[in-house]
Amino acid sequence: MTTTPFLGCKISLISKSEIRYEGILYTIDPKESTIALSKVRSYGTEDRPAERQVPPRDDIFEYIIFR
Repeated sequence: MTTTPFLGCKISLISKSEIRYEGILYTIDPKESTIALSKVRSYGTEDRPAERQVPPRDDIFEYIIFR
């Protein structure tokens, strides 16, 4: 049984660079202050104001670890 009920759920997060990512919540490591997503897609900055506009990508990343 998992202690984090959202593991395995699809989530969307926005990075400090204003890039939106969507994927499956794989792990949360409070000691390292990281969140890992699997099967991740980048939607770019969309219409958010950002220092640098980033277009969406068609690639699906196997895993991304966010700090």
